Amino acid sequence: MSPEEVGTIWVFHAEESKFTSGVFTTKLKAEQWIALHKLSGILTKYPVDTGVYDWAIEADVFRPTKEYQTSANFVGKFTSASQEHYHY
Repeated sequence: MSPEEVGTIWVFHAEESKFTSGVFTTKLKAEQWIALHKLSGILTKYPVDTGVYDWAIEADVFRPTKEYQTSANFVGKFTSASQEHYHY
């Protein structure tokens, strides 16, 4: 499945939070909730049914060039600046 065919969700992480505060099917719904509660944080678009690491490789926005970049620790913490995201 190409990166364009992967479904997406919007995930909100409030400032200084270790965990997700909300998950939304649309950016509009997320922004309405963020505004309602006057929150600050980051809203990020995530692929569904795949990890960001695999999505980034498939989308050709990341290529591992060092062995540690294929380790479980690296893959488990991986995020990509290429993901659509907004600061509030």
